[in-house]
Amino acid sequence: MKARAWLPPFLLLLALLGLWQLAAESGFMADTLGLESFLVPAPSEIAEVLWQDRGLILENARTTLVEIVAGFILALVCGLLVAFAFRSSELIRRAGYPLVVASQTIPVIVVAPILVVWFGYGIWPKLLIIALICFFPITVNALDGLRSADREAMLMMRSLDASGLQVFRRVELPSALPGIFTGARIAAAVAVIGAVFGEWAGAEKGLGYLMLQDNAQLMTDRMFASVVVLSLIAILLYVLIGLLERVIVRWR
Repeated sequence: MKARAWLPPFLLLLALLGLWQLAAESGFMADTLGLESFLVPAPSEIAEVLWQDRGLILENARTTLVEIVAGFILALVCGLLVAFAFRSSELIRRAGYPLVVASQTIPVIVVAPILVVWFGYGIWPKLLIIALICFFPITVNALDGLRSADREAMLMMRSLDASGLQVFRRVELPSALPGIFTGARIAAAVAVIGAVFGEWAGAEKGLGYLMLQDNAQLMTDRMFASVVVLSLIAILLYVLIGLLERVIVRWR
């Protein structure tokens, strides 16, 4: 079953890489885009530079990974607290939910330089940008999960003199867990975007910073190598959260 699920996208990826390799080697891509051939690297060239410069790329990848994980955790904690607050009070939800939605209308690429001015070139601007991007899917999905709790089960618990904490722990939280994990998976997939934007706005290391340096030097092959590593980080986090969900949400 697992092989049947993964084989089609894997074969499609191989086919696309093969077409890319042929188009780049033949000069078709460069001619079509009106660029010099060295600006349109083939997958084999990207793999070669990924291996040759692995030390430099991994060093910067570690910095970006730390930013992504820390920013994701910050968004997860804040998102869950806000969702629980919204669930506990209709007044709080009506007052705060429009602000949560409005937070997604703020262009991250505009906010990033402002945060760098306020907090400098350290890790905090990157964490806040990542948290801003990840906060919305976590909060919305957690709130939807909490609101999907079985009302009859909640009424039965209360009729048995269960406390609010017991109702939350035994009914609402189990109902919310699938939604929480769904939001977490989405957030993990987009967290790399926030990390790159933050490093583009101002950083001294990281894959986003390395990409800016490579762009200035027209090292397109290493730029693509950084993109590959960023994609692998996002996929890894997505898969890890999915595995954690299978362990915790066993009944799903």
